[in-house]
Amino acid sequence: MARMIEAANQPIEAEVSAKPPIVARWAILFLLAVGVMIAFSDRASIGSALAHHPFVEHFKLTSVDRGWVNSVFFWSYGLMQMGTGWLVDRYGVKWPYAIIFLVWCLAMAAVGMVGSLAALLAMRLLVGAAEAVVMPASYRWIRHNFSENQSGTAVGIFTMGNKFGPAIGALAAPWLITNYGWQAMFFATGAVGLVWVALWVLSVRSDLPNAVDRAALHKSASAVTLGSVLRSPVVWGAMIINFCYGYFTFFCMQWMPDYLHNQRGMSLKSSGLYTFFSFTGIALVAVSAGWVADRMIARGGDPVKVRKGFVIAGFLGACTVLLGVHAESLSMALFWNIFSLSFLGLTTANSLALCRLTLIPKQAVGLVTGVQQVATSLAGGVAGALTGWLLQISGNNYDVPMLVIFVFLLIGAGSTLVLLRREWAPKMPEPLIVEN
Repeated sequence: MARMIEAANQPIEAEVSAKPPIVARWAILFLLAVGVMIAFSDRASIGSALAHHPFVEHFKLTSVDRGWVNSVFFWSYGLMQMGTGWLVDRYGVKWPYAIIFLVWCLAMAAVGMVGSLAALLAMRLLVGAAEAVVMPASYRWIRHNFSENQSGTAVGIFTMGNKFGPAIGALAAPWLITNYGWQAMFFATGAVGLVWVALWVLSVRSDLPNAVDRAALHKSASAVTLGSVLRSPVVWGAMIINFCYGYFTFFCMQWMPDYLHNQRGMSLKSSGLYTFFSFTGIALVAVSAGWVADRMIARGGDPVKVRKGFVIAGFLGACTVLLGVHAESLSMALFWNIFSLSFLGLTTANSLALCRLTLIPKQAVGLVTGVQQVATSLAGGVAGALTGWLLQISGNNYDVPMLVIFVFLLIGAGSTLVLLRREWAPKMPEPLIVEN
């Protein structure tokens, strides 16, 4: 007689609660998009602060110091990704997200009260650690509430938040800094975050499991181990893609205001406005490309092939960034800057849907997202520190930093083509058959 042992070898889908009604699901998705928008606004805000001479003089920052302030956030952000992914896979999304985001709000406001470089770096570390919950929590919620032929649109809407965040930060931060001082900019960001936490707690149904459900969730989540995740070429391919994509976007968040202000001679407010246009462009293209891919899949297209096509096209189109730095006129430089980042929007939603939803076992979305976010965090840290160092040795010339972006975009396209294959995705272990 044969019997099947359901343990770590058997996938268990423990549904702690039913899905919210369809209207509520899209409303909560919008709230998630607003949450990531608030979090990501900080990444452009710090870039504006670092281009602001009184801020630089207050902390006595060199170009290398500015690179460290940009990059230190990503150290703790990356280190905490897998931990927060593990947490939401086992304890639900609502309360872990609310509590940790509250810490983020307080840490953001505290940045406006520090007086030394060491204290500034410490606060940036804390902000990064707290922000690490945003992506694993959001993608786990999306994976459990939207089907495959909705995931591109859902991810596209969600990623509008992490693109409009830098766009709004690039627009609002210079205005706040110019009119009220850089301290007020950090206070305002923290205060807006507190409003979001209150709305989240009041609007979202608790998915904190009871003891029995928690045991089932733990068994289900543990069925896909970190070792099996790291043995998958898809996961490594996704990490490379996340790094290459993130390097360009984080460069734009951290250094584009400085490039436009100090190399192209624009005012701080004007540089923020054109950074806003760039991130608005990538946000709109991202949600449109996700929706078009969903429609193609709904009509019978293979999800992997369809989304890979969009991802590769986005990387190749973004290579036009190199034309901007060599443009003689300011108008052409601005055109290529906006065009290249906007074109990368073809990659955004489809890459995330493919690498974090389509090819990933449902019960391990939090963990796998956390693993991939380590690469994204590394991209932010490297973009900040490497660009600062290259500017220091080149006399603040942006030619080489832009060439580095071009190379990473080509690597991203090649990795998508070669490594994102269905047969290389992480697998659930087969059930163990025991003969009596």
